[in-house]
Amino acid sequence: MRIIGIDPGLTKTGVGIIEVKNNNISFVSSATIYSSPNQQLSLRLSFFHKELTKIINFYQPNVSAIEETFVNNNPLSSLKLGHARGSLILSLSLANLEVFEYSTTKVKKTVTGVGRAEKHQIQAMVKILLPLADFKSEDEADALAVAICHFHHRLI
Repeated sequence: MRIIGIDPGLTKTGVGIIEVKNNNISFVSSATIYSSPNQQLSLRLSFFHKELTKIINFYQPNVSAIEETFVNNNPLSSLKLGHARGSLILSLSLANLEVFEYSTTKVKKTVTGVGRAEKHQIQAMVKILLPLADFKSEDEADALAVAICHFHHRLI
C-alpha cells in the first residue's frame, strides 16, 4: 500500500509518498510543488491540480492524507491557503483516493511525541523513521510526516 501525504501551501506544497509492507514503512518519493505569487489565484490552483495529478499518476498511491489548515493572524492568507487546500483535496478525490485529514498538532505528536515540535525535530524524526528519505525541503519532510501520521492512525 502507498500513502501520499500533503503539506498544503499556496506558494509551495510538500508531497511525500511512503510504502507500507508487512507493517513497515519505507520512503518512495517526495517533491515540492511551487506556484508563482505573481500569477492569478485561479492559475495557481490549476497548476497545483496538474502537478499533483502527474505525481499521483506516476506513483499510484492507494490512500491520501493532508494536513489541516490552521487559522493565522491574517484572515486573507488563511482564506487563500484554504483555496489551495481545496484544490489539492479535489485533485486527490478526482484520482479516487480517500482523503484523511490530520491537524498539525496530531502530525507532530505522532511523529515526534510532542505536539508543538519544531521543524528541525520533525525533519530529524522523519529521517530516523525513513532512513532513505531524500527530502529537499521542510515542506517535503512535513508531507512525509503527514503520511507517517496516517500510517499510525489508519483504519485499514
